[in-house]
Amino acid sequence: MTGATGFVGKAVVTELLRRGYTVFAGSREGKGLPGAAGVKADVTSREGMLAAVGDVQPSAVIHLVGIIAEKGDQTFGKVHVEGTRNVLAALPAGARYVHMSALGADPASKSGYSSTKGQAEQLVRTSGAAYTIFEPSLIFGPGDDFFGRVLKNLVSQAPIVPQIGDGHFPFRPVSIQDVAAAFAGALERPETLGQTYQLTGPVQYSFRELLQLELRALGKRKPVVPVPLPLMNLAVPLMNMLPNPPITKDQYAMLLEGSTADPEPARRAFDLPMLNLEEELPKLLGKSAVDSGKAEKSSA
Repeated sequence: MTGATGFVGKAVVTELLRRGYTVFAGSREGKGLPGAAGVKADVTSREGMLAAVGDVQPSAVIHLVGIIAEKGDQTFGKVHVEGTRNVLAALPAGARYVHMSALGADPASKSGYSSTKGQAEQLVRTSGAAYTIFEPSLIFGPGDDFFGRVLKNLVSQAPIVPQIGDGHFPFRPVSIQDVAAAFAGALERPETLGQTYQLTGPVQYSFRELLQLELRALGKRKPVVPVPLPLMNLAVPLMNMLPNPPITKDQYAMLLEGSTADPEPARRAFDLPMLNLEEELPKLLGKSAVDSGKAEKSSA
């Protein structure tokens, strides 16, 4: 598995081990995980990937590596497109291949992230590999970046909560447990060969509703103030001049596109639990359900 030490990788490794698989955890550093031996696997190096896979000779490869922001030579094209090309080149004959993409992946997207994810999907579909592709929406779970950092900072750092435009952009966040169950399940269901599944949760929210959920889960009461899109279009590039911008240009583009799809095909194919964001969010943010309930009542 590439990207095994990341947020999604750790959850998928845990689920595979629970099902009795032998797992080799690939990462640039070669660090292992509890129950999974580490393998040094840098997807941006074709020679490195050939060596890593050659040493293990796996019956399946799960490719999870992705970046949400470019840094130095780690560009979307290098990581998503060339990285996928290198992993496919190293894939043993007859091995199963499971690929992590993203909802909204499209070579024509204005987002560099979504565009390169779409290009990577094209490589997979034309590779001749025995593949299954997954396109998750926003993923929530312990240690996630969006709900645990980006949205948390957005609602916490100022006396008001800035809302992008009218806040109507739709999202269906999916739990990390559902994502891990789907990736592991693909190895056990031959009928999923050659298929692409969109991974979304049971409830659709607008961006404004996500902000309000985050506030309630944190026990905060603040006004949510719309920021006109023309102003956001000017502000986001300026924010990206900061060393650690609160929102990147690609994250902004993806928010405007929304992230939603019908959850039923994947739920039926993999018998997913379909955990609900509203029930899980207080636990993820370190707030008890009791605290969250009190905050909601006081806001009513």
